[in-house]
Amino acid sequence: MLYNKLLRSKPFFLIAGPCVVEDEYIMSAIAEKLVELSNRYGITLIYKSSYHKANRTSCLSYSGPGIVSGLKALEKIKLKFDVPILTDIHETSEAVIAAEVADVLQIPAFLCRQTDLIKAAAKTGKIVNIKKGQFMAAEDMKAQVEKVTSENNNQVLLTERGTSFGYHNLVVDFRSFPIMKDIGYPVIFDVTHSLQKPSLGNVSGGTPEFVPLMAKAALATGMVDGLFIETHPKPEEALSDGLSMVSLDVLDMLLKQLGSTAE
Repeated sequence: MLYNKLLRSKPFFLIAGPCVVEDEYIMSAIAEKLVELSNRYGITLIYKSSYHKANRTSCLSYSGPGIVSGLKALEKIKLKFDVPILTDIHETSEAVIAAEVADVLQIPAFLCRQTDLIKAAAKTGKIVNIKKGQFMAAEDMKAQVEKVTSENNNQVLLTERGTSFGYHNLVVDFRSFPIMKDIGYPVIFDVTHSLQKPSLGNVSGGTPEFVPLMAKAALATGMVDGLFIETHPKPEEALSDGLSMVSLDVLDMLLKQLGSTAE
């Protein structure tokens, strides 16, 4: 079972992929490289991409192909590369549909208090990854976990993705890791989203040059079980969140460094 595999993953498991579903060639190229890297460095991989991104800075921003074609694209990746899939859901009606393909249903940060959405995800029996809202205290995630477990689903992941610091910046309070870990479920550090510069003009900016530093520091706490890193062959050409993503080449070097550090 995937959840048990994640519990046993050492030194960490990896959730990685493009922010949003793009064309088949890009999706496959990313998946092929990620599978190669996960095999090379002995890291459990979950491929992530969103069929729809409801939270966009501008109405002109690309938000994905939608649930039908998006899930078809993700299913192709799942079958071709034999890799588990994570994707976001935004409405309760999406949970059962997305669960036909996804192994992990993700609750976006801005929706992490939405009781009906969390419960709908939990009822599918899939793993539920709840991203801690930029406005939430780490200890408040306990109540969100209880929304999942109240549906007899104990497969929960908790993700730190930074806290709002002023209008266009995020900071990561490393105390969040042990606080959430004490709730009793695996903790993930969303490295790339925590380095965003939210809503700078019509897009969100970012400082991906700090990804290696933040990833190493988070793992050094001993309280982080997984890393969440959005990646793309050419981030500058990505259709969404390109300014905070890292290239596959940078990810390769980072995983090599993290692997040698773990040894």
